[in-house]
Amino acid sequence: MADADAEVPCAVVVFSGKRKSGKDFVTDLLQRRLGEDKCELMRLSGPLKSQYAKEHGLDLERLLDASEYKETYRLDMIRWGEERRKQDPGYFCFLATRCPGAQKPVWVITDARRKTDIQYFRGKFGTRAISVRVEAQEEVRRKRGWVFTSGGQIA
Repeated sequence: MADADAEVPCAVVVFSGKRKSGKDFVTDLLQRRLGEDKCELMRLSGPLKSQYAKEHGLDLERLLDASEYKETYRLDMIRWGEERRKQDPGYFCFLATRCPGAQKPVWVITDARRKTDIQYFRGKFGTRAISVRVEAQEEVRRKRGWVFTSGGQIA
């Protein structure tokens, strides 16, 4: 059911796309265009990595960067995240929106990976939520450092 009575956010723009497709580049441009005072970037991967690091005693900062450290744990983190989503499909979406910038009128979700992520925002915010799919050719993604990892992308 849509949360029609809420004033904030006025708009929720949910970006999806494969790894290294350019989602961060596009969402950063959008935030600069709208202004940081009006637009909050929200990453679903942040709460996922934060919870995973807490439960597994790992270095959160290293999980958040594009290091080999993160790649070491990627497959297990994916499996762990999927188990959480089975219990509650909107778990990480809910956590991501509980940030200091949630009072801003425009929320930009930078990294929706699952159809259930998009469904969460559409279900909660109705017509205020739109989805944008960012695509890039495989060759371009490889030049940006993408390497196929089995079990990675779902959406």
